[in-house]
Amino acid sequence: MKCWSIILAAGSGSRLAPAAGGKKKQFIEWKGAPLFWHSAVVLSRVARMQGVVFVFPEEDLEFAREQLASLDKFRCLGMPWFAVAGGKRRQDSVYNGIAALPRECQTVLVHDAARPFMTPALVNRLLDALKDGAQGVIPAIAVTDTIKVVDDGIVTGTPERATLRAVQTPQGFIRSVLQQAHETCRAEDWQVTDDASVLEQAGIPVAIVEGEPANIKITHPEDLSMLESQTNTAPAMVPVVGWGYDVHRFGAGRPMKLGGVPIPGGPEVVAHSDGDVLLHALTDALLGCIGGGDIGEHFPDTSAEFDNISSGILLNEVADKAALAGLVITNVDVTVITQIPKLAPSKEHIKKNICRLLKLEPIQVNVKATTEEKLGFTGEKKGIKAVAAVSALRPGI
Repeated sequence: MKCWSIILAAGSGSRLAPAAGGKKKQFIEWKGAPLFWHSAVVLSRVARMQGVVFVFPEEDLEFAREQLASLDKFRCLGMPWFAVAGGKRRQDSVYNGIAALPRECQTVLVHDAARPFMTPALVNRLLDALKDGAQGVIPAIAVTDTIKVVDDGIVTGTPERATLRAVQTPQGFIRSVLQQAHETCRAEDWQVTDDASVLEQAGIPVAIVEGEPANIKITHPEDLSMLESQTNTAPAMVPVVGWGYDVHRFGAGRPMKLGGVPIPGGPEVVAHSDGDVLLHALTDALLGCIGGGDIGEHFPDTSAEFDNISSGILLNEVADKAALAGLVITNVDVTVITQIPKLAPSKEHIKKNICRLLKLEPIQVNVKATTEEKLGFTGEKKGIKAVAAVSALRPGI
């Protein structure tokens, strides 16, 4: 299902502005970019994500669009985006964001720009739940404190803690369901605090997936210290190298894709998945950095689950495992070996897509193509192969 995200950055940030030098929190700079950009970057590393709609205060919209254009030019989000004006309430801003989604969008994630610490793994959990049939799904973590119900300064009740969850964003929805619920919300003037509440009032069940304790919302002045601690924390790391190699033969099968990029005029390849020999080699190299075995162990070609699956999704899953292991990729070097077709016109596009999938800068990725001078099976135009080397830093044992 085609998925887009709405990033809500339309708040006034009044509680935080004095401590942030008058800036609204969504525009606070962290690691050289505003907070709203960091969420977009995480979303762009998820292969199933098709694009992003940013929602800003109306008075800041043109400034924000200029910022986005500059950021995308030099850091390359790698997917389409739109920026629209928000409304007075959160629900109004979401409604405006939904209206800007392209017609082909089938599922949507709604995320607060002030939560820059989410991970692609969380996004994938939400998308998996929607794929499995949920109409709405939210990340939640168990409540550890005792909660009291208070009325006019007097405790009136103590809810059972085991039934309580603290809710986070992004929250995921079937687009048509969310849109209809918001239409009803506007017509009946419901007052809600998040999109899950809109579905709840409309009588639509909302599922949960495990949230992330680190997925904290920057709200109060003291929360700014979290940005500083995230920036200054530097665990001891050791250098590692992973190497990958893959081969596919030509024949009736899948249209040629390399690095997630369709190759016009390329011969079809015989494969169980989509046959992207380059991403398969790269996935194996990444597994090599964490001692994770090989791609066949994780995604066997005997499983119907992986029939014609996008290799970008497989790479995403392995990248999630690598991130959980604390791996920091420093360089990727890949080479495609084939007699046909000529790959020079596609190399830059392939490089940009690898940068997007692995959250890397262009200087960290190199894409090469060569032939074997008409020798061997590639020289005889019987197939294609690719090799990949990944250099990285991993927490020391």
